[in-house]
Amino acid sequence: MDIKLGFVGTGNMGSALIKSLVKTNFLPADKISMFDVDKNKMEQLKNGTGINYFGTAKELVQWSDIIVLAVKPNILKNVLEELKPVIDSKKVIVSFAVGIPVSFYEDIIGTDKKIVRSMPNTPAMVGEGMTLICHNPNVTELEFGIVKQMFDCAGKCESLNEKLMNEVTALTGSSPAYVFMFIEALADGAVLSGIPRDMAYRLAAQAVLGSAKMVLETGLHPGILKDQVCSPGGTTIEAVSALEKNGFRYTVMDAMNECTKKARFIGEVYNKK
Repeated sequence: MDIKLGFVGTGNMGSALIKSLVKTNFLPADKISMFDVDKNKMEQLKNGTGINYFGTAKELVQWSDIIVLAVKPNILKNVLEELKPVIDSKKVIVSFAVGIPVSFYEDIIGTDKKIVRSMPNTPAMVGEGMTLICHNPNVTELEFGIVKQMFDCAGKCESLNEKLMNEVTALTGSSPAYVFMFIEALADGAVLSGIPRDMAYRLAAQAVLGSAKMVLETGLHPGILKDQVCSPGGTTIEAVSALEKNGFRYTVMDAMNECTKKARFIGEVYNKK
């Protein structure tokens, strides 16, 4: 592909995607560049990946065909206003910012600009991310396909109607935190019964990994897979009963609902600014 890809921001998600793109040879290293206010961070990423960087965000944007805004919502408006003079209607803007609608970008840089809104997650750091993307009408199918391929390098990517982007935040964007808590709780339970903690974390993590892989590869409903483990009068159904008694599934769904409400709130707040 004859494109140049630029990253504004090299935090966890930005650097994870850069590393995945280089590792999978999505583009040659000289076709990917970056800018971050932290020069030490850029130097470390340059040494680890071979990509270069620019001294200012404007220089990076002028050079790039696709610009990934890997910045937090609280500084997004300032970044867009700074870059507006060098963003033309041919460049594709891809943003990570949670809760921020496409209309927010259009209000600042213009309705003629190409905007892709994304919701990645931290497992992209190990090549197992799940990213959802949507776009405004100015983005061509070819351009959208390139963005999708870009995220596929760090895991899996699917398109989604924008009206569901806040809802999916709780399902993919934030859910790794719940899973980490579950793994930690499993390990704590194991330690309580005498299993060494370092081993407990390994065993718990592998159990979660293997279970997720079964859902993806068998195509069976999670309830069927659960039933296959639960022998009549056995140990597993006893544990499932205890989880249900304490509202396990309701607690997860309630947490997701609260997460979604927060994502909507963020979008409303920043859309008023």
